[in-house]
Amino acid sequence: MIQMSVGGLGFDPRNLSPMILLRDPEEMNFLPIWIGIFEAASIALVLQGIKPPRPMTHDLLKDVIEKSGCTINRVVISEIQNGTFFSVIELMRGEKKISIDARPSDAIALAMRGETPIFVSENVMLQAKLVNADRDAEEARKFKEFVSNLKPEDFTKYYNKD
Repeated sequence: MIQMSVGGLGFDPRNLSPMILLRDPEEMNFLPIWIGIFEAASIALVLQGIKPPRPMTHDLLKDVIEKSGCTINRVVISEIQNGTFFSVIELMRGEKKISIDARPSDAIALAMRGETPIFVSENVMLQAKLVNADRDAEEARKFKEFVSNLKPEDFTKYYNKD
């Protein structure tokens, strides 16, 4: 599992669909997930620090979970099937773990309200991630520079024939 955080919320310029962008801590990999307009609005409220006067749906869900004696342990974007993301909200009630199937947009909106960690399975990342090409290009440049400065004697420093 790879821990991610919300990197931003915006619109896909091709079709103006809302999307959320998850990023890893090193900002090397990004995961765009297309979401519904209502979930985008719910997430935008949290990102902007706006607390509505009455609980919105995700606020209500968080309150119900907590008042029923559970804590939200983590959210996992677990798989992709035919271009559709699937996720699980993991709750804890004492020592018992409870997994609830959820749309990623709802799971993320809920996670953001409780500062709950968001994880993405390695399989999902392999299938759907965006790579930070600028950072990868910089790493490749540094490696090429390192290799071009190697001399044959650099290899014999640590090799003892005896």
